[in-house]
Amino acid sequence: MNQFASRMGMIALALCAVIGSFLPSSAEAREVVSFRDPSYSAGTIVIRTSERRLYFVLGDGRALRYPVGVGKYGKQWAGTTSISGKHWHPDWAPPAAVKRDIPSLPNLIRGGTAKNPMGVAAMTLAGTEYAIHGTNRPGSVGGFVSYGCIRMYNADITDLYSRVSVGATVVVTR
Repeated sequence: MNQFASRMGMIALALCAVIGSFLPSSAEAREVVSFRDPSYSAGTIVIRTSERRLYFVLGDGRALRYPVGVGKYGKQWAGTTSISGKHWHPDWAPPAAVKRDIPSLPNLIRGGTAKNPMGVAAMTLAGTEYAIHGTNRPGSVGGFVSYGCIRMYNADITDLYSRVSVGATVVVTR
């Protein structure tokens, strides 16, 4: 019986390895998808909060799609803005609403540290307190988790960061 259990365990382990090889990596989950909305030109970022997806429009009916974490219920917003800045390993100072809810947070968390919620990079959004940024908590990507910022896997924000220029249009829909 032990030999049978051992053999079954090996088969189960092999199946997990095979199935796991077909799943997207949590560190890099972007993919090229069909995107046929003529109202958005190439280079536009479209965030659909209800889908928890960010689309970087490539043109020719295609976009790069990334999973994202979005605002918690009551913290979501919609509108059109632009990228106002790009920051590698940014420091983070909690906005007043976050500090009010979590007063134990320090006033500043240095960039590049494990406790910094901005991850490896951030792109700030004009006229807002929000950013599209990485995260050191990859399990939060795909959820309703923030105070309005858009969270991405660190590998995905690194990829998007390299494709986007300051001034790029960002459209957030619900």
